[in-house]
Amino acid sequence: MRIQPVSSVQLDTAMGPMHTHLFRPDRPGKYPGVMLFAEIYQMTGPIARTAAMIAGHGFIVAVPDVYHEFTEPGEAFAYDQSGTDRGNALKTTKALSSYDADARAVIDFFRNDVGCTGRIGAAGICLGGHLAFRAAMNAEVKAAVCFYATDIHKRSLGKGMSDDTLDRIAEIQGEMAMIWGRQDPHIPNEGRRLIYEAMTAAEIEFTWHEFNGEHAFMRDEGHRYDPALAQLLNAMTVQHFTACLK
Repeated sequence: MRIQPVSSVQLDTAMGPMHTHLFRPDRPGKYPGVMLFAEIYQMTGPIARTAAMIAGHGFIVAVPDVYHEFTEPGEAFAYDQSGTDRGNALKTTKALSSYDADARAVIDFFRNDVGCTGRIGAAGICLGGHLAFRAAMNAEVKAAVCFYATDIHKRSLGKGMSDDTLDRIAEIQGEMAMIWGRQDPHIPNEGRRLIYEAMTAAEIEFTWHEFNGEHAFMRDEGHRYDPALAQLLNAMTVQHFTACLK
């Protein structure tokens, strides 16, 4: 279905207002909410197109600025060395508790939005994959899709680089879809195995998908983009949210 023009809202957090982009179906009715967490570059064109794709299948999609404490509202970084350096630096400057509070703010927004059914999911790419994984530790999140979620196996998210994600997996109550690239140097095989074993031991519901792809194979800018694989996984993402949230 068509979607409305992209709008935004400023959500209150302890670290100040969080600029959040909203993608809504252009049709009357109530829809499940999906929070989409971006890469270290914030909401670039590829992230916006992913959000629009999900919204067009009947979901309200909220894309928060993951580094809102440090950037201008709606600011995105370029896919170059400078943008990469800045995004990576901020990833371990921001406190882990602030990442979690941001997810909580989006959940509360969906719970109070008249156009939302109250069914909530999370999705994320790279850094955002890890943030979506942690967002799923909130009981309201019934499903999540995590694309090559970085740093879980290294416990290195946030200030101090000592996150507790692996320790808290049992808190997840929704159904997870974990998607990985086998040629991704950021999450090698031993890292993926560590996460798989931890999720299995916690006895949560999840599916596990590994593909022949490099890091950022979903990003439709740059030489690592795999269009055929992205098309397949976009369909899988929509199917997962449809099955779990509708």
